Amino acid sequence: MSERDLLAGYVECWWSAVGDFLAVLDQLEPGDWGTPTDLPGWDVKAVASHTAHLESILAGRPEESADIGAPAHVTGAMGRFTEIGVVTRRDRDPASIVEEIRTATGARRAALAAAPPEDADAPAEGVFGAIGWSTRTLLRNRPLDLWMHEQDIRRAVGRPGGLDSPGAQHTADYLVEGFGYVVGKRVAPPAGTTAVLAVDGSAPFAVRVGDDGRAHRLDVVPEGPTVSLVMDRESFIVLAGGRRPAAPGAVVVTGDQDLGERIVANLATTP
Repeated sequence: MSERDLLAGYVECWWSAVGDFLAVLDQLEPGDWGTPTDLPGWDVKAVASHTAHLESILAGRPEESADIGAPAHVTGAMGRFTEIGVVTRRDRDPASIVEEIRTATGARRAALAAAPPEDADAPAEGVFGAIGWSTRTLLRNRPLDLWMHEQDIRRAVGRPGGLDSPGAQHTADYLVEGFGYVVGKRVAPPAGTTAVLAVDGSAPFAVRVGDDGRAHRLDVVPEGPTVSLVMDRESFIVLAGGRRPAAPGAVVVTGDQDLGERIVANLATTP
C-alpha cells in the first residue's frame, strides 16, 4: 500500500468516527452533559469540549490560551494543553459545542480532500508537529481519540454500542500493538517468556522476550505459551485506555496466572 493510500485510509476512518461521535452527542438529553466519565475531572461536556478544541485547531482556527488553574487531574504538558479546550468552553451551551465539532471537522474534511496528505513522515501540523508527531502519527491517532471518547460518553450515560464500527476496529488493532511494550518494558519477565493477547475481533498478538529484554513479535502464535490472555473488545479497550478495570471474569488468563495478572495491571498504554 502506498503512503498516500495509507494516510487516506486513516482520514476515512477519522471521518467515520466523526459521524459516530456526533450521532452520540445528538442523542444526549440535557441532563447527560454533566455526567462524570471515566476520565478524572471530566464530565461528558468536557469530553466534547476537548474534542471541539482539537478539531478546531486542526481545521486552522487560532491556538487557544486559558488559565486552567491547578486541577488535580492534570499532569504534564499534554494534560495542561488538553484542559485548555475544556476551560474555554465551560460557559458555552452544549449545542454550540456540537455545532463547532460539526463545522470544524467538515472544514478539515474538505481541506484534506482538496490536498490529500502524501508524506507520512512529514511533521504534523501545528502543535502536534511541535511535540514531534509525524503526519502518520497524527492521522492515525485522530480516529482512536474520537472513538475512545465516543465510548467514554456511551459508558457514562449508559448507551452502549459502537463496538463494531471502523473506528472500533482501528482503535483495537492499534492498541493491541502496544502489547510487546507492556510485556517487555513494563512487566519485564525472564528471557524466553512467551505471551499471547487475543482480543475478540483482532488478530492474536504473540511475543517472545529475547535476551535483550525486549518482547519481539512472533509471526506464528506458539502452542502452550507461558501466558495467554483472552478478552472481549470492550474489556480490552477500558484496560488499554486506562479507563477502568475490566468486569470480573472478562479476562481469561491461561498459563502463568501471576504473570497474567501483572500484564493486565499494566495494559494501559494511552491516557
